[in-house]
Amino acid sequence: MSTITVKDGTQIYYKDWGTGQPIVFHHGWPLSGDDWDAQMMFFLKQGFRVIAHDRRGHGRSGQSSEGNNMDTYAADVAALTEALDLKDAIHVGHSTGGGEVIRYAAKYGKGRIAKAVIISAVTPVMIQKESNPEGVPLSVFDEIRQGTASNRAQYFYDFPIPFYGWNREGQTVQEGIKHNWWRQGMMGSVLAHHDGIKAFSESDFTDDLKSLEIPVLVLHGEDDQIVPYAQAPRAAALLKNGKLIAYPGFPHGMPTTEAETINKDILAFIKA
Repeated sequence: MSTITVKDGTQIYYKDWGTGQPIVFHHGWPLSGDDWDAQMMFFLKQGFRVIAHDRRGHGRSGQSSEGNNMDTYAADVAALTEALDLKDAIHVGHSTGGGEVIRYAAKYGKGRIAKAVIISAVTPVMIQKESNPEGVPLSVFDEIRQGTASNRAQYFYDFPIPFYGWNREGQTVQEGIKHNWWRQGMMGSVLAHHDGIKAFSESDFTDDLKSLEIPVLVLHGEDDQIVPYAQAPRAAALLKNGKLIAYPGFPHGMPTTEAETINKDILAFIKA
């Protein structure tokens, strides 16, 4: 396996295929780089170098007891991009990975990142608080914490239903996708998954978004049941060079279920 070891000794696993301009993919909670299969294959065939890592505590990466927070996630990405000497890169993040992309770009990306794409992202901030009254109540995240910590196998088996919008009228569960989601989740560390809930729900990316000069594409499904669609226009409004595409009826997991549409729009953005 291809891995790097970051400064606290944690090994970060990654896949690195092809040549050309690099595209780095950042997965969502609690998955792995395998969640980008449809994008990795598509963009590889388009002549790009495609890279996907497993976040610490996820997939095949090391299960550290510390560092399961957004600043460390971004530092791990910086270590990976430095080790691979990536320049003029496109960074694409889904959900938690969208926050990771924005934090990385703001803190470490200068001179290395050309454009960014955030999909169904947790930016600018998810949790409801005095400064974010339209956010998601803490009780929702506490329920996710409880399900993850106490009965992860069953909780992760059920979670793909709203994730992919299969509870909507006329939708059918795609069993292979459901089992693959569960497989990816169960490969990771329950501690990292538990701590990662705070990372994706409470991290505030407002200043990161405001600081970026690069073009950023914001993609979000209007029927997202995991990260509310309202996040997307708020994030786009904070960007100096942002573009928002909304998809009526698309679910949170749209990079998988709606890959043909998503890939086409990302490719057009990269080539623009």
